[in-house]
Amino acid sequence: MSILSPEAFLKKQVAAVQEYSILSGTAIADIFSRPRYWADIYTQMDSIGAGSLPIILLTGFFTGCVLALQSVTALKEFGAVSMTGTLVSLSMVKELGPVLTGLMVSGRNASGMASEIGSMKVTEQIDAMRALGTDPIRKLVTPRIIATVFMLFFLTIIADAAGIAGGTIVSVGMLGLTTSSYLHNSYTGLVHGDIVQGLTKPLFSGFIIATVGCYFGMKTTGGTQGVGRATTQAVVVSAIFIIIVDFLVTRVMIGIFGS
Repeated sequence: MSILSPEAFLKKQVAAVQEYSILSGTAIADIFSRPRYWADIYTQMDSIGAGSLPIILLTGFFTGCVLALQSVTALKEFGAVSMTGTLVSLSMVKELGPVLTGLMVSGRNASGMASEIGSMKVTEQIDAMRALGTDPIRKLVTPRIIATVFMLFFLTIIADAAGIAGGTIVSVGMLGLTTSSYLHNSYTGLVHGDIVQGLTKPLFSGFIIATVGCYFGMKTTGGTQGVGRATTQAVVVSAIFIIIVDFLVTRVMIGIFGS
C-alpha cells in the first residue's frame, strides 16, 4: 500500500466527502420523481425488516435484562428499587434502543449493501445498467434508503418493547418487584420529549446505514479483495457516524425539550 503525503490524503478525504454528498443528494432527489422501483423497495424492506428482527429482539431483550440487574445495585443505596422500571424504560427508549438497533442493522445490512453493490461494480453490472438506460442510483440506492429508514423506525420500537419486557421478567422474577408497579413506573417515567427523541434517531441512523453502505459499494475497486475491503469500511464508517449523529441529535433534543 502506497503512503500518501498529508496533502494528498486530505484531498482524498475531501473528494470522498464530496462524492458521498453527491450520491446522497441524488438519491434523495430521486425519491420525489419517477420512475420508482416499488418491487425493489419491498424486497429491501423484507430483507432489512424481517431479516433483522431476530437479532433486534435478542439484543433488545437481553439489554433490558442487564439494565434491570445493573440498576438495582445503584438504586438499593437510595432505597429506590421500585424505580427500576423508570430507569430501564428511559434508557431503552431514549438511548440504547435506537443506538443498538442502528449498530446491529449496520453490521448486518450496511455490509450486505456494500458487498452486493460492490460485487455488481467489479463484475461491470452497474456499467451494463447505465448502458441500458437505467440510473443505478435510482435503481440501487434510493430503494435501500427508503426501506432502511422506514424499517429501522419500527425495528427501534420493537427493540424498546423487547428491552422493557426483558426488564420486567428480571425485575419480577429475580428482584421481587410486582408487574403492575414495574409497568406503571415504566409508563409514567416517559414523557413526550423522550419518545420523540428516541424515534428521531433511527431516521438519521437508517439514512446513514443505507447511504454509507451504497457509497462504499459504488466505489469498490480491485476485484474480490476490494469487495471485502468495502464491506469492512461500510460497517466501521456507518457505526462511527451513527454514534456521532446520536450525540448531535441528543444535544439538539435536550435543547428543544429540556433534560
